[in-house]
Amino acid sequence: MVFLVIEANSQIETALRSLVEHGTQLGFTLIKALAVFLVGRLIINLLNKLITKILSKRDIDPSIKSFTSSLVNVCLTILLIISVVGALGVQTTSFAALLASAGVAVGMALSGNLSNFAGGLIILLFKPYKVGDYIEAQGIGGTVQGIQMFHTILKTVDNKEIFIPNGSLSSGIVTNFSKQATRRVDWTVSVEYGSEYEKVKQVIKNNYVHRAEAESVKGKIKENGKYRIIDKVTVTLNDKVDEYVGSFANLGLTGVPVKADYVRSNPKLLSGNGVWCIVTMGYI
Repeated sequence: MVFLVIEANSQIETALRSLVEHGTQLGFTLIKALAVFLVGRLIINLLNKLITKILSKRDIDPSIKSFTSSLVNVCLTILLIISVVGALGVQTTSFAALLASAGVAVGMALSGNLSNFAGGLIILLFKPYKVGDYIEAQGIGGTVQGIQMFHTILKTVDNKEIFIPNGSLSSGIVTNFSKQATRRVDWTVSVEYGSEYEKVKQVIKNNYVHRAEAESVKGKIKENGKYRIIDKVTVTLNDKVDEYVGSFANLGLTGVPVKADYVRSNPKLLSGNGVWCIVTMGYI
């Protein structure tokens, strides 16, 4: 009976010793893997900043810059994952073989993302648009903020960020409003019945403010004291001084005092969308 107790105690001690040894080894392995991950993330962040800094100093298309930065970050992250797996004791060759064998299945599952990646390359190669262009696609319009590996980021006029897959953009219809320096805009002008066409045409021609001629028009207003113009006007109420002020789109002026009677008779000026008006500008 005594021998049985001694033998049982011996087995428990052996099990505890083995558990401590394996636990210690596992702890060191986890600490090593954590250290590899933290150091790797630090190195990746430094390399990303370095690459971004190098690209910013080069005369490279912003679209290529954003795509390259995104691609490098993904590749470095994959290398970090493989390094962490190796630090955990998994043979990297076996892990690579496992990834290769699973590549077909993953490729089929991620076929959409792969087509988006290929679409990004096509966009960078043929350049239907670039960063800073205003485009319309998939029923959405906005300014291109960046072209990443899988998505193009648009910023809408109401300050929303929209992510559109590159695959649909490379194979679908994209309207680029910034590709050409100028484009035709149809402008409908309503006039009273019986108005002389040539006279209306001459009034528009003489008073319409082109943005390229804004400084010249400002000079005429200052020189003549008063000057009639046609411009898109938006009116807001300045709470501090309790008066209406107008912004002139093509003329490039803001904070221009507007008479309250004029606003009351034309309430659409307060809509925020801007209204085309024939107004007489006065210089004070």
